[in-house]
Amino acid sequence: MAVPWPQVVLFGDSLFQGATQLLDGFAFQSALQEHVVRRFDVVNRGLSGYNTSQALKALPQIFTPPKEGGPKIEYLLVLFGANDACVPLPTNNQHVPLDKFKQNLTRIITHPSIAAHKPKILLVTPPPLDEIHITKLDLAWGHAAATRRAKISASYSEAVRQVAAEHAGSTTVTLIDLWKGLMDRAVEKTPGFDPAAGKTLGDPDSGVRGHLENLLPDGLHMSGESYRVFFELVKGHVGSEWAGTEEEDRVGYVLPDWRTAPWSED
Repeated sequence: MAVPWPQVVLFGDSLFQGATQLLDGFAFQSALQEHVVRRFDVVNRGLSGYNTSQALKALPQIFTPPKEGGPKIEYLLVLFGANDACVPLPTNNQHVPLDKFKQNLTRIITHPSIAAHKPKILLVTPPPLDEIHITKLDLAWGHAAATRRAKISASYSEAVRQVAAEHAGSTTVTLIDLWKGLMDRAVEKTPGFDPAAGKTLGDPDSGVRGHLENLLPDGLHMSGESYRVFFELVKGHVGSEWAGTEEEDRVGYVLPDWRTAPWSED
């Protein structure tokens, strides 16, 4: 096998599993790998459908403490909550109560197998929800009601902010507010919509989907445009080791640039 290099790990649900896909000409994981090429390997551990309780159970099969000759995790991106926020229904058992979700999230980012790597952790809020659209799809798929609600999903994003704030004294935990980033983009591109009126795009109370229709094609999962917004939120926090240096310096390369690399003596 190839010698393992330092890693950037994406740990989350389908929003990370889907980050491998080319959507509207953009692939989040490829863009991130290009951003850190020859410095880190980007490793995808997105698990479609998983909530934080399932993630905790699976965690020992995903993360182990660093070993001699093994890879070290330099950055860990954590994105859960979209499934935890599901409404409890006979046809859906993904729900995790809000307080339990916060506890699980804290246990994930402080887990000994992760903490041993001393990674920089980017804690990501789940994106907004287009409840107007997802309700139509859920009913068509045989659910008695919508499996997700915009206001409930927003409360799980707020819970992520709270967990990040509780670790504000730590230099290792940074909040990436994907909910705000996407909602700001949606509002910006929805002519005439004023959030100051107390309404939210995608919420049945507003009756307006606006640009969320483009950002969240099925009401939940992200489009290429959304992943572009996500990447712009993330990239400034990954690679501070070489930020501001001349590209020619190749700071952080695992192996030296070809101009200075030694030759075989054969």
